[in-house]
Amino acid sequence: MISKPSRHCAVELQALPSRIGQVRRILSAQLRYWHLDPLIDAAALGVTELLTNVHRHAEPDKQCSIEIAFFLDRLTVSVRDNDPRVPSLRGADLAATCGRGLALVASVSESWGVRPHDDGGKVVWFSLPAPVPAVPAAPARPVAPYSLNAPAPAARGAVDPVTVAAVCLEGTRARPTVVG
Repeated sequence: MISKPSRHCAVELQALPSRIGQVRRILSAQLRYWHLDPLIDAAALGVTELLTNVHRHAEPDKQCSIEIAFFLDRLTVSVRDNDPRVPSLRGADLAATCGRGLALVASVSESWGVRPHDDGGKVVWFSLPAPVPAVPAAPARPVAPYSLNAPAPAARGAVDPVTVAAVCLEGTRARPTVVG
């Protein structure tokens, strides 16, 4: 039994400046849906830097895919492109206007790395620790007892937890795609 199911989302696109804002909005919405709001700023900054690197450096094209995966206590964001050249972390001159992308990714993430992809390209990824969920407060008033033989009293707007779990698990398989 898996106590916390994995969640996954993938987006394919051309890494053009006009698309980066769209990806940030998709990523933010997905993290809100997963109740990972505290990770939005760091994840959005990291994905922006990785997509900017694809836009500036990737050859032969700017086609890439982004995957966002949440499993147990870790969010991993990865960007795959078709360029086999591996980026490197380097120091930038204080007056330089570029060259700090991977340093920013390293500073906001718990870990990051690069690995070759089977198709000849590469995957650059970073991970963020998930926030510790808040412990729910005790109910303000005691719940009225009910018989185990009788159905529980229906609260206004109550939803069957099994139905909610099934819908959420189904919803995590969504794979939005941005083409172009």
